[in-house]
Amino acid sequence: MDALYDVRIVDGPVAVVCWVLALAGLGTLAVLAARPRKDPWHRAAIICLGAVVAAAAVTGVVHWLLVDIGNVFPEDLPAEVLVASGFGVLGVVLAVAALIRIGLARRAWRLRVFAVLSAAAMALLSGQLINAYFGLNLTVADLAGVSLSHIRPLDASLERPARPTAALAAWNRSDVLPAHGELRTAKIPATSSGFSARPAYVYLPPAYFAPTRPELPVLLLVPGQPGNPSDWIVGGRLRHKLDRFAADHGGVAPVAVVVDPNGSPSANTMCMDTKLGRSESYLVQDVVPWVKEHLSVAADASMWAAGGFSFGGTCSVQLLAKHPELVGSALGFAAEQEPALAKDRAKTIDLAFDGDAAAFESEVPETFFASRRHDGLLLFLAAGSRDQDFTRQAKVIAGQAQASGVEVHEFSADGEGHSWEMIAKAWPSGLDLLARRWGIA
Repeated sequence: MDALYDVRIVDGPVAVVCWVLALAGLGTLAVLAARPRKDPWHRAAIICLGAVVAAAAVTGVVHWLLVDIGNVFPEDLPAEVLVASGFGVLGVVLAVAALIRIGLARRAWRLRVFAVLSAAAMALLSGQLINAYFGLNLTVADLAGVSLSHIRPLDASLERPARPTAALAAWNRSDVLPAHGELRTAKIPATSSGFSARPAYVYLPPAYFAPTRPELPVLLLVPGQPGNPSDWIVGGRLRHKLDRFAADHGGVAPVAVVVDPNGSPSANTMCMDTKLGRSESYLVQDVVPWVKEHLSVAADASMWAAGGFSFGGTCSVQLLAKHPELVGSALGFAAEQEPALAKDRAKTIDLAFDGDAAAFESEVPETFFASRRHDGLLLFLAAGSRDQDFTRQAKVIAGQAQASGVEVHEFSADGEGHSWEMIAKAWPSGLDLLARRWGIA
């Protein structure tokens, strides 16, 4: 069973099988839609061309409804995702055409089954391509949630009072360390904010299990939207990345806490205190104090970094700009220049601030970067070379932060789009910058 769970679904044999089944399904639907057989082959070509046009139109309309009307996504979806989605829609359109041509005759039930299975094969490839683009679920285990089911809750023995701690700079590295860190879950109470958050994930590096714990740096991570905190565990391969970092630094790595400022996969609080929820207060007044009280970590802001992907990257920039007393560094992977609920900025202001543009603008990072100096802070911005919109926004953020005194580093992940693979390529550069800042390089 473990061998099955380890099978990759974004490439390799699984991807080949998906392509073979989908192309066979496409051919089958083209033939069925051109029935009866006495029809000339050019009829099949015309039907397929019409189906392609119809699928493109349906995909475009659905995208418009999701982005421009429903505000499900604040940005246009990547072209690769739209093309993959359109292929799945094409299967449905061809299947409908085929079923109409086949008719309701009882003896034709096998053909109807073939039509439905062929459309399902095309939809399977569509889903596989979308998942491969974002790079969220890489294996069967990821898709089935197996990699998360074994994570235990944080127990009292791992909390700060359990053992005495030492400042990291004065800590004597121990030879008695585990080879790997541990992942735990934790429900962080929303005592001050009242915000309804999902459980957090906590990574504890090998050094955390030393006879005397060092006060370790903290990496506060935020997932994208739509998304879940577990995305950093699955798509972000957080344990693997930090274990490798720890192996290169004598068992030392940051304590990483993946938090939830949204409350559900589809919610978007913009990491602000608005009528949509007090998510900023949750992070600032609940999460940060809880981490300092319950975990063996450093308290100084210079040893704290925020990081995130897309929505989470935007949130990390917001925390750096507005709360430098809490976080001294930020890793913004595909961050937006300002938080958004909709592609139309006016809609964002209407939905969250009842149309009060001044109230919204008083809370965006640009305002805080412009209103005071941020000397001594570090900001790492990364985007995929194919992700032109977020690359442009990263340059805007970089200019605003640099003008305020922030040390800014930009990274372009060659050949990548808006995906976890982009983070995989950018992550080592960002962590190396933090390591030097934390004195563990």
